[in-house]
Amino acid sequence: MAAQIAQTFSQAQLGKIDEGAPEPTRSIAVVQAGTGVGKSLAYSIPAISMALARGTRVLISTATVALQEQLVNKDLPALAQQLEQPFKFALAKGRGRFVCKLKLERLASTGEAQDEDLDDLFAEEKAQAQSRVARPAQELEARMQFYKSMANALASQAWDGDRDSLETPPEAEAWSPVAAESSSCTGKHCPAFSNCVYYERRKDLVAAQVIVANHDLLLSSLGARLLPELDNCLLVLDEAHHLPATALGQFAGEMDLSRLGWIDKLTSRALRVNTLVEVEELADLPSHASQLRQQLQELARLVMELYGDTLKSQKDSWGPARVRAPRGMLPEPLLEPLGKAAHHANSFLDALRAISKALRAAIKDNPEEARRLSTAYAQVGALAPRLESVYDTAQLLMQQPAQDDDSSRVPNAKWFTLETDGEYIVVKAHASPILPGATLRHHLWSQVRGAVLTSATLTSCGQFDFFLREAGLHDDAAVTTLEVPSPFDYARQGTLVARETVADPKEAARFTQEMVDALLGDLSHVQAGALVLFTSREQMRLAVDALSTAMRSQVLVQTAMPRALLLARHRDAVEMGEPSIIFGMQSFGEGLDLPGALCESLFITKLPFAPPDDPVGEARAEWLRSSGRNPFNELVVPATAIRLAQWVGRAIRTEEDQAHVYCYDRRLVNTSYGQQLLKGLPPFALQRRPAR
Repeated sequence: MAAQIAQTFSQAQLGKIDEGAPEPTRSIAVVQAGTGVGKSLAYSIPAISMALARGTRVLISTATVALQEQLVNKDLPALAQQLEQPFKFALAKGRGRFVCKLKLERLASTGEAQDEDLDDLFAEEKAQAQSRVARPAQELEARMQFYKSMANALASQAWDGDRDSLETPPEAEAWSPVAAESSSCTGKHCPAFSNCVYYERRKDLVAAQVIVANHDLLLSSLGARLLPELDNCLLVLDEAHHLPATALGQFAGEMDLSRLGWIDKLTSRALRVNTLVEVEELADLPSHASQLRQQLQELARLVMELYGDTLKSQKDSWGPARVRAPRGMLPEPLLEPLGKAAHHANSFLDALRAISKALRAAIKDNPEEARRLSTAYAQVGALAPRLESVYDTAQLLMQQPAQDDDSSRVPNAKWFTLETDGEYIVVKAHASPILPGATLRHHLWSQVRGAVLTSATLTSCGQFDFFLREAGLHDDAAVTTLEVPSPFDYARQGTLVARETVADPKEAARFTQEMVDALLGDLSHVQAGALVLFTSREQMRLAVDALSTAMRSQVLVQTAMPRALLLARHRDAVEMGEPSIIFGMQSFGEGLDLPGALCESLFITKLPFAPPDDPVGEARAEWLRSSGRNPFNELVVPATAIRLAQWVGRAIRTEEDQAHVYCYDRRLVNTSYGQQLLKGLPPFALQRRPAR
């Protein structure tokens, strides 16, 4: 693996290219590395050695905080002691993970806090549609005390200003008013700039040869110069199987059509700036704000007129009611208010840009007014992202698919949701691209020169094709693939027990009853650590309800306690020689490391097909069918293969582990696609137990 990566990076042509010169050489490797290969060392050593030799930098992007921390706290420090040439490394986080001292000082000082600040203590979503909710005095006081304690900890250097390093990381609603968001930051013009937590951390990034980020930050900061330029660094994407889903989430949009109080608040804040600095562009702002609110209200009315009956019929279902526009084609009546909303949002944004420019200039010319002007900037900037979201979402919604039979024109997924907030009905509009590959090709790969993508699960049913399409690298001449097998002897170390049922898994009630009976029988034989993975909350609830009193004390349920506490209790019980069984869902099927006795038995209750109600997946399946293709074979089976391989990967974590994997879904051994799924799993000894 290291050799392949060294060769890949050596071929990449980095840096600026002279005008008229041939296109620079791109080089990308996609490497599946089985569990136990040691992939973080296999990419770190050649990447860092080559970056130091070439005078460039390495950007490592992961999907999870756990791997980021493992790299920064364990793998890279150990490697730095071994390599002859020294190197510096740093962890990159979005600026919203750090506190803004200016905001915190203002909120922590009750003597200085104004109504405007108190208003910002609580997220808009907690407010009613048109007016601010009166908060109990003790709730406001508790929040103020929270900010005071944070400010004191920061001043005494007991806390470094990073949200993640707080003993108890706060809820988003409590953190949002003090977060160092870019939209509310005046940068070097801020009076607190010289000791700003975020910019101090940025200095570490500038000095580092190796930067560890995550996929969200990588995609959200494209073109923002927060991370090394992608045409002049070596890029490593670990846990790369998450990249396509991250891309879809990153480039999707949503806007609230009901709770619009923020428009008036943003307008009044923007107009108040005019009392501090003169901004000519604000003359038409009240008109644009009024029209924006009016058009969004009209959209909400039309959505309820067109889809209200369908949405209301789902009122008691799990999650918000939802209706999707077939083929990405919005009804004609929605297009006019959408277009007008986009126009007025854009004009409003132009006015905010003018405010930003004027305030920065005023802060530069009048340093003694910097604190007051920076506060005004922050108050306007705190609400600006909502306006940007309205504009971006409206643009996605207005992209109507071709009317002709041109199936190459891929429509966006578009849907509306309805939920209740107290007595209020909240209508939201959503839109998303449906092909992550096209999005990544346009936004990411057009900039990258040298990259490695790696994970334990990149092949699907034994082939790389699905991942390459999802990641936007299919038919890319710069791409090479490599599969590095695990060093584990799966046939000797593990057994896959296919427990077949009489009921078809599609018959949910009958299957679940039969599966739970079989599961409880198997769990009664557990003597050490075990993990049970469910595909739904309801399925897990029924299994919990069926537990005997004796077994209930052995079972730890994911939804009952924080993950860290649950895992600590599990380890303690196993170390004491007692059986301990974890009941978990999707998030416990990946990234969970339970070696040895901590997971001697793994139980998969049902094949982890993606839920059929995902609007982006629905829209994509619809488009594939309209193009004469089979979404089940092209989309569902390959995606399930990768997810199932991740789940099964929880069983064997070291060369000494012995484990049994039980699967209660008969489709794994009785269907043609089940045989394909088996090809993507480790070569366990297979044991079939037919239904009785």
